[in-house]
Amino acid sequence: MKLKKWLAASAICALALAVGACGGKKTQKAADDWKPTKDIKVIVAYKAGSGTDTGARVLCKDAEKFVGKTLVIENKPGADGKIGWTELSKAKPDGYTIGFINLPTYTTLALAKNASFDDKSIVPICNHLKETGVVVVRKDSKFNSLKDLVEYAKAHPGELKASTNGVQASNHTAAQLLATTAKFKYNAVPYGGTADQLLALRQGEVDFSCAKLGDVEPLIRGNNAALKLLGVYSEKRLDSYKDVPTLGELGYYNKWYGSARALVAPKGTPENIIKFYEKAFKLTMTDEQTIRDHKNAGLELHYMDSKELGKLIQDQMTFCKDVVSKLYQDA
Repeated sequence: MKLKKWLAASAICALALAVGACGGKKTQKAADDWKPTKDIKVIVAYKAGSGTDTGARVLCKDAEKFVGKTLVIENKPGADGKIGWTELSKAKPDGYTIGFINLPTYTTLALAKNASFDDKSIVPICNHLKETGVVVVRKDSKFNSLKDLVEYAKAHPGELKASTNGVQASNHTAAQLLATTAKFKYNAVPYGGTADQLLALRQGEVDFSCAKLGDVEPLIRGNNAALKLLGVYSEKRLDSYKDVPTLGELGYYNKWYGSARALVAPKGTPENIIKFYEKAFKLTMTDEQTIRDHKNAGLELHYMDSKELGKLIQDQMTFCKDVVSKLYQDA
């Protein structure tokens, strides 16, 4: 009798384990198969019409067929990006809020005293764009070469003004890299973002600006160009602008500098959600229509997966600690 009870109990346990195992497989499969069931908020920390906003809208429009839901851009401009990135870092990590960060601006601000976010406040999804830095002046500027500008700046310390996209933001850092390596003084004038920065240059409020090629390209082409390109932050001349020298060949900053724009999620977002977006955006960025749309907008696609982007963020943290921080000590 005892043997029968024992056998019965064993059978029940075995059945329970089998059911549990099946249930576990179903639960795991459900987790692995996550996909959104409603629209997704995409935070952009700069105003509508900015370079970041333009790129984000091109990508998100094309990504909707791979994501399966509408990607709604929400502009949260202000404080050089801090407002938008603070909201992004504090968002619910459920897959329905993601956003763009700009490197190295994000990492520079993350290292600031009393920063409201850091490199651990976000989870990498993928990189979107890589953009080379450039130096530009108005089309009618008296400076026809970067050497002309530098020699004038040296002869007139502190006279020249440069618009930037915010204090210690990416384009301010570019101007500092030029000024410190070319050994001249200038006055940095911060604006709310790259669009406002370049508008100030076009209106004659400042003498020069450092920005990214994608931001200035519509302004330097054609008979009605408003700006002219004097130099590029690259180790070799750009294929599309062979007549424009690199800073390094003139004896100034001799490494590549620019910006990466990347998609991230709030800290705590589950891995299966990250993988969903990583796959969807990879399909988007390798889609022929998306490639054409970015080329037409003058944007340079540069996909990196979540692991590669994570390394880039850490590399940028190191760059900001070791290089960027020193640029502003005497500024």
